[in-house]
Amino acid sequence: MRALSLLVAVVSALGGAGGSSSVSVALRSCDYGRILFDGRGRALYAFTRDGRGRSRCSGACAKAWPPFVVRSRPKAAPGAKRSLIGTARRGGGTLQVTYGGRPLYFYVGDRRPGQVLCQNVNEFGGLWLVVRPSGKLVR
Repeated sequence: MRALSLLVAVVSALGGAGGSSSVSVALRSCDYGRILFDGRGRALYAFTRDGRGRSRCSGACAKAWPPFVVRSRPKAAPGAKRSLIGTARRGGGTLQVTYGGRPLYFYVGDRRPGQVLCQNVNEFGGLWLVVRPSGKLVR
């Protein structure tokens, strides 16, 4: 049953990335201050093992931390810096949203808008951290 719940959450996170409301980088306040979210209110994380513009999260990592993939460059909602938003090509050819050059991800366990359950978690060889509007990681 848990595997089915995980699969549903992954499909939901990945499937929503193409809709118009989710193809933006927005700001929202939470316990960690003002951080990045997508247009649907899902928290965005960066992985410290990633290089600038290059994801090192695939396979099991990408199942737990689905990349924020899009078909074209996302928009900046008020407060997000348009100049820091970009995309990077993943191994399979899809485009992943970047902010300040860092690839962005969702956490599969964050199921409600505004939820941030895995800040400062060490998994898959690096830390998963939420991102400030300046592009700095919250430690």
